Amino acid sequence: MSEKNDVLILAIESSCDETAAAVVKNGREVLSNVISSQIALHTLYGGVVPEIASRKHIEKINQVIETALTEAEVTLDEIDAIGVTYGPGLVGALLVGVAEAKAIAYAAKKPLVGVHHIEGHIAANFIENKELEPPFLCLVVSGGHTHLVCVKDYGKFEIIGRTRDDAAGEAFDKVARAIGLGYPGGPKIDKVSKEGNPEAIVFPRAHVEDAPYDFSFSGVKSAVLNYINGCQMKGETFSQADVAASFQKAVTDVLVENAMHAVDEYGLKKLAIAGGVASNSSLRAAMKDACEKNQIEFYHPSPVYCTDNAAMIGVAAYYEYMKGTRHGWDLNAIPNLKLGER
Repeated sequence: MSEKNDVLILAIESSCDETAAAVVKNGREVLSNVISSQIALHTLYGGVVPEIASRKHIEKINQVIETALTEAEVTLDEIDAIGVTYGPGLVGALLVGVAEAKAIAYAAKKPLVGVHHIEGHIAANFIENKELEPPFLCLVVSGGHTHLVCVKDYGKFEIIGRTRDDAAGEAFDKVARAIGLGYPGGPKIDKVSKEGNPEAIVFPRAHVEDAPYDFSFSGVKSAVLNYINGCQMKGETFSQADVAASFQKAVTDVLVENAMHAVDEYGLKKLAIAGGVASNSSLRAAMKDACEKNQIEFYHPSPVYCTDNAAMIGVAAYYEYMKGTRHGWDLNAIPNLKLGER
């Protein structure tokens, strides 16, 4: 049960293929975190099918919210505000969550707080790291985004590096498909890489001229495809594990190098990682080593808070709510919403 001066947020997340709801207390304590995943469904098609994702969200959303309230042992009356992801993401999927949040907020006479999905990923670090406070640097690596973000304050960001083409997670998915691992690519490459030699094949590490913190992963993806085609044309076999491990190392090296460069340049002694790819064991290990060498505090969420979930949206919504962010009934899904926009 909550004290009178506690702030309880009911949060909804439906930006891609997870229907999720959570109740978060005072921005740091997760009372419930319910996720209905559609991975098995989309695996049949080798990736997320937007129309199917939207339909599944509609089927699941009420049940997920009811479960979140039940598990948290709170009623809708006790909730202070409704937080919801309104971008970026798949427009149809986002619309389901936004419409639901608006309906609940309207019917229950509660404030509505729209949350940026990436802000949610960054905020996931606050759940288990109670001592973490801005400013810090955050590397956001997911299926759709690779950003280096200077977190200046709660809800206040400066993007200092971004990908010029493929996001890291997107490259993982495409390479996984090419070497016959299927979908979802990230976890499968992570697993099979453990049996491979990361030094077996040297894939390129791209650096963007005049933009030391930016990323580019289309080159390494093409290099993997060319390597596989070369083997097939010569009638040679290739080691799936070696290709996966070498590719993963190429991506990880760039992510770590750019992050270390930025931390040093900005004089920040704290680095966090966030997003689905932040659950990759090789990236976590490499980042931890680099941070220890450079005397930098390293923060990362547990894997369940790296992939899409509503607890992180609840945390971000709490800090937005506390500084007075409110949205009206005209809140809409914005599939390409930029970080820092309102």
